[in-house]
Amino acid sequence: MIRWLLLIAVTVGLTVGADSLGVPSAALFVALLVAVIFALAGWAPTTGTERAPLPRRLGMIAQAVLGVEIGTLVQRDTLTSLGDAWIPVVLACVGTLVLSIAAGALLGLRKDIDSLTGSLALVAGGASGLVAITQELGGDERVVAVVQYMRVVLVTTTLPLVSTLVFRAQPGQSTMLADSGAPLYVDLAFVLVCGGVGVLLATALRFPAPALLGPLIIATGADVLGFSFDASVPTLSLWAAYIVIGWQAGLRFTVASLKSISRVLPASLMLIIAVTVGCAMLGLWLASATGTSGYEGYLATTPGGVYAVLAIAASTGANVTFVVAAQVIRVFMMLFAVPVGAKVVQRYRRGRTD
Repeated sequence: MIRWLLLIAVTVGLTVGADSLGVPSAALFVALLVAVIFALAGWAPTTGTERAPLPRRLGMIAQAVLGVEIGTLVQRDTLTSLGDAWIPVVLACVGTLVLSIAAGALLGLRKDIDSLTGSLALVAGGASGLVAITQELGGDERVVAVVQYMRVVLVTTTLPLVSTLVFRAQPGQSTMLADSGAPLYVDLAFVLVCGGVGVLLATALRFPAPALLGPLIIATGADVLGFSFDASVPTLSLWAAYIVIGWQAGLRFTVASLKSISRVLPASLMLIIAVTVGCAMLGLWLASATGTSGYEGYLATTPGGVYAVLAIAASTGANVTFVVAAQVIRVFMMLFAVPVGAKVVQRYRRGRTD
């Protein structure tokens, strides 16, 4: 119990500090870092002589909260604003998926990384969701967590530089919509209903990663159909979900696994840069196909850091609705395509083994 209390206190304290400094997805990655340190130092919570894993049900609750959060990004007006740009946006998202899978396949050629883990680690979209479901899909969530965070940090830190130096974007009046300010009880009820119904429905239909995809579908449907009552996931609930997901990956680290992952990082960094440049090229094509500016095309196809992308788009006077729509479609496509593809690969492997 003392170790659990210490883990919670350190994680929460550092999360508050990191969030105030603007660290992307602070709760998730602070929890990952703290859990890794605790695991390597031998301070991880234990049961007898074994390190205590987090209860599976707790992990499913965290995935459900995250699914509802992603679902609330969708707004009917935002999607309808695409108009005739739907086809080019979807094609650009497919191109991003293909680039990610190709990069993951290259990473999976290494002897110390399997192809599934490599693909999950380099998929450009929904980092927290991918980390949450990696173990369930049969990948190594430690590698996925580290490489995905590296991608998010790289994209987030280069966004302001590229925007200013390449596209000469200047801060202007924000066009972001203000928060709806729904009462807390409405937010909590929305999360509970979407989470509970979504998990039950997705489990009954045998969806891959039902705890994430089920609530995501229900929350998206409620938003698009106008039944969300302007609800959103409370910040503390979202932080708690991120922390659980970070702990799940971090507490499984050992000195041997850390050495193995460190050998993968140089290759991973080069592949992340390649995917980022490829997505920028897709953004320029998207701009020419839709009549938007090259800057807006770049923001729409940036492979990660969605909240940072939206903040920069708003502060520089870009077409926020276009950027939001393209980014949301990308995240949805990644989070749905990856679990389904992973299940297909698993069945194929089992068939060859049999």
